[in-house]
Amino acid sequence: MPGCCGCCSALRPRYKRLVDNIFPVNPEDGLVKSNMEKLTFYSLSSPDKLDRIGEYLYQKATKDINRKRYKLAEIAMEAMDLLLQACHAQTTLNLFVESFLRMVQKLLEDSNPNLKIMATNSFVKFANINEDTPSYHRRYDFFISKFSSMCHSDAASMRDSLRLAGIKGLQGVIRKTVSDDLVENIWAAEHMEKIVPSLLFNMQSGDLTPVEDATNVTPPALAEEVLRELVGRASFGHIRSVLKPLLTHLDRHELWVPNTFAIHTFRIVMISIQPQYSYTVVETLMQHLDNNFKSSPKTRTSLAVVLSKIIAIAAGESVGPSALDIINNLLTHLRTSVSTTSEITPEESQYQEALINALGEFANHHPDYQKIEIMLFIMNTVPDLSKKSKGDQMLQNILLKSLLKVGTQYSTVSFEKAFPASFLQPLLKMARAPHDPTRMVVMQILQALLDRHQNEQVLSSVSVKPYPALSQEPPSRSDIIFTHKYGANIMQALIDSMALSDRVDALSSSFNTAALLIVEMSCNETVQEFLLFILGIQQVANTVDTLGTVHRCSLHAISIGLLVLISRVSGINNLLEYAQKIVEARREEATHYLPPLLEPKKMSGKILNLSLPHLAIDKLALGECLQNAGMDAQRLNTGAPYALNQTDHPGHRHSWVESVSNQLTQRNSSADLTVYNGDGDSVSSSPGVCKKLLAPEFNFDAMKRALAEPTETVKREQRERQMQIVRTFREGEFDDLIRRTEPKHDLIQNRLNELFNSLAVERQITQSDTKAASLQASNEKPIYETNFPELFYY
Repeated sequence: MPGCCGCCSALRPRYKRLVDNIFPVNPEDGLVKSNMEKLTFYSLSSPDKLDRIGEYLYQKATKDINRKRYKLAEIAMEAMDLLLQACHAQTTLNLFVESFLRMVQKLLEDSNPNLKIMATNSFVKFANINEDTPSYHRRYDFFISKFSSMCHSDAASMRDSLRLAGIKGLQGVIRKTVSDDLVENIWAAEHMEKIVPSLLFNMQSGDLTPVEDATNVTPPALAEEVLRELVGRASFGHIRSVLKPLLTHLDRHELWVPNTFAIHTFRIVMISIQPQYSYTVVETLMQHLDNNFKSSPKTRTSLAVVLSKIIAIAAGESVGPSALDIINNLLTHLRTSVSTTSEITPEESQYQEALINALGEFANHHPDYQKIEIMLFIMNTVPDLSKKSKGDQMLQNILLKSLLKVGTQYSTVSFEKAFPASFLQPLLKMARAPHDPTRMVVMQILQALLDRHQNEQVLSSVSVKPYPALSQEPPSRSDIIFTHKYGANIMQALIDSMALSDRVDALSSSFNTAALLIVEMSCNETVQEFLLFILGIQQVANTVDTLGTVHRCSLHAISIGLLVLISRVSGINNLLEYAQKIVEARREEATHYLPPLLEPKKMSGKILNLSLPHLAIDKLALGECLQNAGMDAQRLNTGAPYALNQTDHPGHRHSWVESVSNQLTQRNSSADLTVYNGDGDSVSSSPGVCKKLLAPEFNFDAMKRALAEPTETVKREQRERQMQIVRTFREGEFDDLIRRTEPKHDLIQNRLNELFNSLAVERQITQSDTKAASLQASNEKPIYETNFPELFYY
């Protein structure tokens, strides 16, 4: 019998004999290394036998597993690993791989945890091999399902080991399939719905901090690493396939409240994703917020907080329409929140604050020019003041808070760029809103954009004391131009705002805005306009009968506070001395005319004396202070203080005839309605620009006389001449004015005639065929021969 067996074994194929020889007599001894080397050499020498070797090894391992001889099955798996590593470059490897994967599947199907771990390690080794010829028919459905189930293992003894093996297996599947478009689509929904929840389940089961020791990797740390790899490999069309099961997992396991894990997960996604696709994550999260509009306020708040934490990462890649699209979505959620609730609960208020913070974080990571566009976009969505319902007022307040959040992120350099007309005008309209909280938010927006030197806290309260911590620098030329153009509009809105409420917080907010305006824009060219503004506040307190007693006292306190402030920042000592005299007089007779502002509730029933004209700020005294300081006071002397609810532009309240007649008188010329002085340059014809002519002899005495102030008699004559010119131009007929100013235009008219005659001659030479038409036209009186007086030039 022994001889017969030996004779039969010699008749078996050589590859089977080589495979049989690698198994020891005692399974505990492990793989026979010398025989394994012979088998490897044979496989390399005869690659056509590789598929048969793999099939035979699979058959032997199957028999051993069925007979519970697990050691022999492990030896067979080890042999297949070695053959795979040695022969991976062979063209016939595909057939061997089929047997290899069947072997791995067989081991994974068994209940023995050691076989599962070994099979997983073998699959990971296979996944790291780059095959030259991909297999089109190979599928990994079983492995995805099996590895995902291992990730949820609850085995008492080897739980962590099995979960680690499952995560490693999923990582191997991802690496094997993601890089090859010809194999199975790993991004299909049925696969992602198994992979992503398995990773998240392990991430939430332990500490989320990365493990530095690579030899002691925990399931949460490895799951996070695999999730990073999966998201990093996702293209634009596949990123939503990852996000959908992620959001579903968070919903099903109620992981939004608290939202620590959700924030951590989405930060991983935003950091790992390709930068150009980060906008997709924000968009998907917003859509999920849309789908949860009926959820509890806490859930929506947590979603909004997660959005605010990750939106800054996407801001750098969002430009143009995509940036405004995100802003519009956030504003839509705010409007929905306001419209669906009759009363704002604390939870709903937290949700709105989270959305506003998200908007602010998003805007903070954009350049300043885009922040202006975002603020303008938000301003255009604010309901008009004509809508006075409670819901509209709430919406106005919420949207303006959003605008404030963006405004606090903006670094103002030039007021002209920070306040474009399309943004400033509707903002100033909202400053006149009847709702006190709305006006206060508008004031905070103006303060955020006006405060370039961090003076907002310093000027937060009304005071007549010095501000030692005040920071200031002279305004630039562009800021002065902005003040001349729009400063009057801002100050008019401030006066209207101050007259709407006697609340201390509302008046203090308006004072803060006015004080910042003065500190940032005060100079010799603007100080007169600011003084008219201060006089306007005082005039409202004195003349508007609808204001209460406490309200009037507060306005008087604000006016003296602003006067002291402008005296200090402008450095006009005469003005400061006058302001201090008023302050001392009020301290002796009427302390209610001084800061701090009075609380209406505390002062109810008390009688306050308001008939104190000698304690008011005097306009003539202010003009004398400016003149004594060597400054021009004409605008202050001739201009009217700001009035309440003034609809026209305060900076252009006077007739253009008056301003031009002022130019004629200021030029110290002897011209009247029948005399033209011949000075038709651009300076004299520009509105608001005055030209002072020097004497013909340019010596020291002549220049001294030219710079000297005119006497009272000369001033009175100039005023009479001015009024006469104004009456004549207002009441006279146009033809009469042309006839009376016609003679002094001879010089200009003759020059124009010469120029047009020369052009007519050239036209006759070059176009002889139109000679008759030209002669006929020359007989008519050209329109340019009509003389207009200088006062009608613009």
